[in-house]
Parts: sequence; C-alpha cells; structure tokens
Amino acid sequence: MSLALPPKPRVLNNSKHKRLALVASKYNEVYTDALVDNVIDELGDYLPQARVDLVRVPGAFEIPVAVKALLELEQPNCVIALGVLIRGETSHADLVARSVTDALQRLALDYRTPIIHEVLLVQDEAQAHLRCLGDELNRGIEAARAAASMVEVFSELERGDSLRMHPSNA
Repeated sequence: MSLALPPKPRVLNNSKHKRLALVASKYNEVYTDALVDNVIDELGDYLPQARVDLVRVPGAFEIPVAVKALLELEQPNCVIALGVLIRGETSHADLVARSVTDALQRLALDYRTPIIHEVLLVQDEAQAHLRCLGDELNRGIEAARAAASMVEVFSELERGDSLRMHPSNA
C-alpha cells in the first residue's frame, strides 16, 4: 500500500462536455459521505466544467448493477465507485469485496470506460477514518485524481494523440 497520494493531474479546461458519475454506497454513511465530498471537491480542481452525477445505492453489493445501468443509459466518460466495507467476524465483507471488484473490472473492460474502484475493504473503523476522513491517505482525493487522469488519457486516445506521442511511432 502506498503511503502517498498520487500526483496531481493537469487541469483539463476542455472538460465542459465531460460527464462523470459517482456511485456510492449509503452503508457506513459517515465514511462514504466523506469519500463523496472529497471526490467532488477534488474533481472541481481538475475538471472544473465537467458534469458530475451522484447515484446512491444501499450497499456496496449494489454498486456494480448501478454502474452498469449508468454505462448503458448515460454513457459517462468515467465512473467512480465508492463504498466502505468493514471486516467483521464472518467472511461476508471479503465475499462482497471480491464480487464488487470482479464486476467493476468486467464492466470497465466490456464498456471500455474507466471505472475508478474505491470500494474499500478495511479492518476496522480506524482504517476507515484514516482513508476517508484523513488527509494523507484519503481515497476520495485519490479517486478524483485517478478519474481526471483517465479522462485525459481517454481524450488523448480518442484524438489519436497517444499514438503520435509514442517514440516507436515517430
């Protein structure tokens, strides 16, 4: 696990026609609300003109089906999945985390759309607090930066810029 946030992406001033969607669990609301707030605040810095929609679902297990509906109906440029699973005495949280992870990866590949996975599986509330409410390991900030970077990458791919920039194609 990295102890530092990823570097800040460039500000995309041409983000006016970009659409992002956040799908966030209502479960463990204190933590997921903090993730949502941090993502929205951070996205405003890097994609100031982008439209950001928020969909709330009951729990982490419901996130993939909501993401799929958004991909089919709204076709956002990027989706950010947010949730917090806290391990308990059974393996339920692990099962949900694996299911969500596999489903989100499959959707990203099938729909060729970046899905930023910040459905966190943590050991306890102290870890949740550190990753959702803290400043150093804040996964909401991390998710926003990854989303802005992927929006830029996909914009370059659509324009064919990345092919021209690669040294072997020069």
